[in-house]
Amino acid sequence: MEVIVERCAALDVHKDTIMAAVRLPGDKGKRRTEVREFRTWTSSLRELRSWLVNHGVTQVAMEATGVYWKPPWHVLCPEPSFELLLVNAQHVKNLPGRKTDVADAQWLASLLECGLLRGSFVPDPVMSRLRDLTRHRKKLAEERGRETQRIQKVLEDAGIKLDSVVSDVLGKGPRHMIEALIAGERDPKVLAEMALTRSRSRIPELRLALEGGFSEHHAFMLRTHLDTVDHLSVQITKLDERLEVEIAPFARQVERMCTVIGIGKVTAQAIIAEIGVDMGRFPTAAHLASWAGMCPGNHESAGKRRSGKARKGNAALRTALIEAAWSASHSKDSYYAALYRRFCRRFGKKSESKAIFVVAHSMLVTIWHMLANESDYADLGADWFDRRSDNEQHARRLAHQIERLGYKVTVEVAAA
Repeated sequence: MEVIVERCAALDVHKDTIMAAVRLPGDKGKRRTEVREFRTWTSSLRELRSWLVNHGVTQVAMEATGVYWKPPWHVLCPEPSFELLLVNAQHVKNLPGRKTDVADAQWLASLLECGLLRGSFVPDPVMSRLRDLTRHRKKLAEERGRETQRIQKVLEDAGIKLDSVVSDVLGKGPRHMIEALIAGERDPKVLAEMALTRSRSRIPELRLALEGGFSEHHAFMLRTHLDTVDHLSVQITKLDERLEVEIAPFARQVERMCTVIGIGKVTAQAIIAEIGVDMGRFPTAAHLASWAGMCPGNHESAGKRRSGKARKGNAALRTALIEAAWSASHSKDSYYAALYRRFCRRFGKKSESKAIFVVAHSMLVTIWHMLANESDYADLGADWFDRRSDNEQHARRLAHQIERLGYKVTVEVAAA
């Protein structure tokens, strides 16, 4: 194969060591390889950087291996004399039978010198910090949800059917009831009187729900779970405060994105943390959808389409978009709700997830246009597909469906 990059290097990165292979011009027009092992201490990484510079390397590639690629990336990235590429490990699998660290580094360098590697999107330091904050917040919120389910499980074990009467067992009123149970109160009438606002109309049901076999063991378990929930809530609040500081430069984009039906502040922050606000790295909305894994995949062989399953993409971004799509699909008189219903009819009732995927893809395309053009969101309306449809063609299609049932149909234009 033709050599595109004359002086290049590849790094096989591990937790404690890095195997570096440099491809250079050799004698009589041949190519030669130099291989050297480095430790992952910062001082050793600086030595690696100097070694690469001394060899006149212009491009360096490394695989995205867990989090171990980050220390060498941070040390090598500021060097202006060469371009640094982070490549997907699935794209550069080695030939079978040659699985060693040296062979991996040499194979990666061979691909790089022929121009066969494509760098992955690596966020800048600001976006990287935002990603850490939004992803950690998501994990803590999920853990808090699991702790809430554990509280419901303990109450169920004690015969306390509180979640059968109230929607949120950790609301202000139900929380007072649980705290009273832990403190030793067992009278259902006294506990039911702690209901607040609209829940007071359900006091008779609460009296029945709060009678059970609550014991000291249940009190101890509930205290443990409640303390964990309170701790997680405090941590989430701290993360929210830090997020407000970090995302302040992009407040306008967050506010604009919140106007999209189905997207709230937390979701907008998560989306911006994953894709940034500069759409220059994604030439079109289709490029962004492909990178995110939010479009149909291609698997064709011998002229037959084997599968259209979407490939793996950014999991955090996909989760945020799917949640927003579910919210938008249940809105009233909106384009996304109409889109959801349209594809539910096309895919069938058992394929709601496919319809939601379509809505999420459409939302991502909308976000790309809003960020790329700095434009505001304008909903197309629930009647968008009706306005674009051909009435005559639609009538013929309906008539054909009725004829297939054994009926004879005559279509006439109604009098004005």
